[in-house]
Amino acid sequence: MAITDRFCPKCGQPSEREGLCSRCRAESVQWLSCDGRVQSVHCPACDARKVGSVWTDTGRDRESIAYDLVRSAVHIHPDVKQADVRIRIIDLTHNRSRAEVSVTGRLYGQRVEGSCETEIAWLKEQCDRCSRISGSYYEGVVQVRAEGRHPSPFEIQTAAAFADEAESALQTGGERLSFISDMTETRDGLDIVVGSQHIGLLIAQKVTAELGGRYTTHPKLVGEKNGKQLYRITYSVRLPRFQKRDVIRWKGRYAEVVQVEPHGLRVFDFAENAIRSVREDEVEKLVGNARQAEDAMVAYSDRDMIGIIDPVTSKTVESKANADYRPQAGQHVRILRDGDFIVILR
Repeated sequence: MAITDRFCPKCGQPSEREGLCSRCRAESVQWLSCDGRVQSVHCPACDARKVGSVWTDTGRDRESIAYDLVRSAVHIHPDVKQADVRIRIIDLTHNRSRAEVSVTGRLYGQRVEGSCETEIAWLKEQCDRCSRISGSYYEGVVQVRAEGRHPSPFEIQTAAAFADEAESALQTGGERLSFISDMTETRDGLDIVVGSQHIGLLIAQKVTAELGGRYTTHPKLVGEKNGKQLYRITYSVRLPRFQKRDVIRWKGRYAEVVQVEPHGLRVFDFAENAIRSVREDEVEKLVGNARQAEDAMVAYSDRDMIGIIDPVTSKTVESKANADYRPQAGQHVRILRDGDFIVILR
């Protein structure tokens, strides 16, 4: 053995470096430790999880959360290579679990293995969103109404669906406080109580963009917090007098509304089979809406007249045929009633 050979001062064995050999170095290092306790805080109402001071909607199950918590409690020396961590979780009670951790790897070229334990505490706390909802907190109300009429069932359902879509999109995007706390159909229309001004604005914009009309905002000062004035805003949505698919009588002829415009209507003229522009003051009567049309069978078709079997009385009623639309006997058509007259829709 040469005099230049290195020896481990602890075990006396040859060493490839100055100081302790690899085995003694590995034995002298505390390479594995576990925190004695970790905790998970979740909301019992919506199952959101609190990390630090921030609430998030995780959508994850308890088992996957537990493994992440335990991994965060395990501390392995950075010189350990090829670490293989195995975790076994034992539920002691509903609110407490024990995790047994075993780790193998290589430290300074030596195989090492060790184990430790940590306790998981499952804590419950009402989240920020549920706390606001249970406390009847809100920042705005979207009121859906219509000019000179009650909003139709279709408009009510559509507005409600838009509200749900807006809430889902904002919640997915991380805006937990953009929620709908109440949605009620009233004798005048639909009231949507919202948790943030942002969602209220989005709902008002979406409803008017799709159903027509306009909206106005009416803020009300309700207090002050941290030197900042707090407002609640009423988003007053006014749907137009007419809606898409309304069938109107105009200049003695019938037409279906295809678009509501700021200064009038775009309609499909049944008699001429063409699109026309009509001023609202030119409308003689609102016959009904094509969504509520009845189904009827054609008894006969004779030149410009069509015989329709009234689905209520079973009597045959004549109606004038529309341009380029002459259904034949035995076919089914959609109809609306204008008094005793039957209007055949396209």
